[in-house]
Order: sequence, then C-alpha cells, then structure tokens
Amino acid sequence: MSHAHRANPIPNILTGLRLIAGVVMFLILAGATGGVPILSSYLSPEDQFGLYRAAFYIFVVAASTDWIDGYLARRWNATTRWGAILDPIADKVLVTGAILGVLTSGSVPQIAIPCGLILFREFAVSALRETVAGRVTLEVTTLAKWKTTVQLVALGAQLFARNWDGFGLEFDYLPWFQLFADTLIWFAAIATVWTGWQYFDTARRSLAEPED
Repeated sequence: MSHAHRANPIPNILTGLRLIAGVVMFLILAGATGGVPILSSYLSPEDQFGLYRAAFYIFVVAASTDWIDGYLARRWNATTRWGAILDPIADKVLVTGAILGVLTSGSVPQIAIPCGLILFREFAVSALRETVAGRVTLEVTTLAKWKTTVQLVALGAQLFARNWDGFGLEFDYLPWFQLFADTLIWFAAIATVWTGWQYFDTARRSLAEPED
C-alpha cells in the first residue's frame, strides 16, 4: 500500500514563528517608547534599553529564518502552497513591524521617506497581486528576493543604532554607523520601489495582450 507523501512541516513552522515574531517585536518596541501608557509609566531607562535589546534579538533571529526556512523547504523538497502564501506575509509583517518600531523612537526623521516608500510599495504590490489574481501570474523575481534581504539588513542596522547606548558602545562612532544605516535604508527603498515597478509593468503588459 502506498502512502501519500507528507511535506516536512518545519519550514512552515519557522515561517509562522517569523510572522509571530514580527508582531511581538513591534509590540515590545512600542512598549519601550511609551506606546503602552500603563506599562511605560513603570519602565526605567534600564528597562527600556532591555526591551530594545530584546526586540533587536527577536528581529535578528526572525530575519535569519527568512533564509533558513526557504533553504530547508528546497533541500527537503517540502515546498507547499500554504508555505508559499505564508512566507511573503511573514516577511511583510516583520519588515512593517521593524519600520514602525524604528519610527516610534522619534529620533530618525531622516529615514521617514525611505521607510514610507517601502511601506507604500509593499501594500501596493499586495493589492496588485490580489487584483490580478487568476489573470496574471506575478512570479517572484531574483531581485525581489534580494530586496527582502537588503530590507532586513538595513532595518537590523537601524535597530542596532537604537541599541547603541544599551550595548555600551562609544558614542563617537554612532554618527558614522547611523550614516551607514541610513544609506542602507535608502538603498533598500530604491530596490523596493524598482521591483515594485517591475511587477506593475509586468501586469500592465500582460493585461494589454489580446486574449486568444
């Protein structure tokens, strides 16, 4: 008697954990910056630094699973339709949570524009996919995959800069690292907008083709 092949659930579990981690990380960052008034009134500066560090560690671990779950799914031939749906959602939740968490610190107005561009693009492409579903297939491009990696690295650098004092690092080097982090987030925004335009252009050309 033949048994149906069951895909290994670990990649999907990692993806689900990344989704949850994105929400938890944002809640921690919001709490550390006064987003939860009842809690924030009891937080000392040391507590706030501790929450920032915890959020940074959660982000690093969650961002790492973005590569690990995809690698395992391919290695074990465990790709599933549910995993394909959940993976980009988890990525967007993690990226959005990190952006909102960084912006709540109120000390990074210089990255408001690139952060906004990233958020606008992600929402726009999600809406595009939903609108053309069943009519146009928008394959994830290699550049779009790298775009997510660049986003996560850039946001990780921004979160690390927010933790500078919490890690006991010399303030003399913070302006230089902040400049590096800001350059990364602009680079991520440019790559994000460019890949978004590619998706819209593909959809436009596909919908313009006459049906057989």
